[in-house]
Amino acid sequence: MKKLVVVSMLSCFAMISACQKQDSAAEAKLAQRKAELDAREKGLDEREQAVAQREKALATSRPNPFNVQPRKPPLDPEQAKAERERRIQQLPPELQALIRDRALLNTRTAERNSGTEDRSAELQRRLEEARRKRMSAMATPNAESSDAQTSSPSPSPTP
Repeated sequence: MKKLVVVSMLSCFAMISACQKQDSAAEAKLAQRKAELDAREKGLDEREQAVAQREKALATSRPNPFNVQPRKPPLDPEQAKAERERRIQQLPPELQALIRDRALLNTRTAERNSGTEDRSAELQRRLEEARRKRMSAMATPNAESSDAQTSSPSPSPTP
């Protein structure tokens, strides 16, 4: 009987110690998973903070399209020219030189355009004179025959 009690005690003790070993292994796994979860959570928090900072930087650097500012009233030409000059003065010297060269180019183009306009006006005046001559030639029959003779080098056949 003593042997039976000792054997049952030993089996109970073995079962208890086996359960404790399984519990400690499960606890170790649980602790490892908890550490991994904490690391992931910390990484996600850092990402979230970085995104929030990026959004804040973008919000301050870009104007809000829905926050429409009222337009400035139109300036008179002198004020607009002064404003343009002020902005040009804020640019680096090499860009200022490019802008000034562009202004010279614009004045040259304007001069060419005015020359072209003068030529086109002269051409228009000549066309008007030629049309008037033709109209007056149609009105007088003698002028028509003389006009026809001067325009063609050979006489036209008459039926």
